[in-house]
Amino acid sequence: MELRWVSPDGARLCDPGELHELRQRDGGFVWLDIPVCDDDAERILLAELGFHPMAVAEARQRNHTPRVHVYPDHLFVALHAPEIGTGGHVHYLELDQFISEHLLVTVHGPLNPVVPLDRALAETRQVTARLEAGRLRPVSPFALAYAVVSAIARREEALVGDLARQVGLLEQRVMGAADEEPQAFLTALFTARHELLTIRTMASQSAEIYKRAIRLATFVPREGRALLKDLLDQYERVSRISQSQLDFLTGVTEFYRARTDTKMTIAAERLAVIAAVTLPVTALSSIVGMNVIVNDRTLWWPLVILLAAMVSLSLILLRWAKRQGWW
Repeated sequence: MELRWVSPDGARLCDPGELHELRQRDGGFVWLDIPVCDDDAERILLAELGFHPMAVAEARQRNHTPRVHVYPDHLFVALHAPEIGTGGHVHYLELDQFISEHLLVTVHGPLNPVVPLDRALAETRQVTARLEAGRLRPVSPFALAYAVVSAIARREEALVGDLARQVGLLEQRVMGAADEEPQAFLTALFTARHELLTIRTMASQSAEIYKRAIRLATFVPREGRALLKDLLDQYERVSRISQSQLDFLTGVTEFYRARTDTKMTIAAERLAVIAAVTLPVTALSSIVGMNVIVNDRTLWWPLVILLAAMVSLSLILLRWAKRQGWW
């Protein structure tokens, strides 16, 4: 775990043993980042920091939906960041936050074993780099939490932008009637849909969490409440953008399906024409053919009449199929 003292002078990396001493200071606040919530981390959260046991239990287990717990002196928020995996699977990278007036604790995970820990730490490391470079000077734990969550929202928005480019390429293939690999194309369509739907779900659920936090967290100062409202706006914007891309992708999919269904209908009509034309030929030849062409002799006049009847019936049925609009 990494312990930092954040003040107007900048951020300083400290030894975890200084946690108690740093909490007694004025003129700044403490940021404790926990990559993996093990037994030692749980003891610190419960015994030293005094967070609610229910919130600490939520931080140790995997949450499949966002969470928010509002207490008289601190706020617990569990969020997810998307990570695109193989085969269109979207991993949920969980980030839990304990926010109080002079303290921010960020807890990562639990993670899927196939996801590297570095991917889960991407946003907090990005914020750490900004702190060390002096580009970020948060004045409160709420401002620092705002920077971390904004980085998650930007990740979601960037992924939506990448998916929008993929959807545009899929649309070009549909409009260009490029059906060289229909199965692979359908897989690409539904993979993009699944990824967009997952990101939209994350964003919309996170927005609901911040709505509740804004309404219930009365201890949050005015500046912190304004930051929470801005995070709500960011997530709502990502949700709306994702939904609009989903609507566009649905239109592309429906166009592709309509064109495919039309091709199938045309093919069925042509098969019906072939069946209608060959039906009398098959019927007459199977019934009468053995009686006019035998081993000893051939009855030429009956054979000519039979062939003429076959041709006539085929032409009549062909004309009838034309009137029906089958070809």
